[in-house]
Amino acid sequence: MKNKMKTKKAAAKRFSFTATGKVKFKKANLRHIMRNMSRKRKIKMRQAGYLCAGDVGHITQALPYGE
Repeated sequence: MKNKMKTKKAAAKRFSFTATGKVKFKKANLRHIMRNMSRKRKIKMRQAGYLCAGDVGHITQALPYGE
């Protein structure tokens, strides 16, 4: 009997896959002490970030079922 692979729950909370297979994440540093940041920087941090191709392999191992 084969065992199912377990999903790394920490990765599941932080990363998601797009329909084309890219890995999407939320950018950091948008929680507090934001008065020092420019409006332009805060707007850019609201947008989703995408992992580069070299890092995708680590996430696909952590999320074997494409969570």
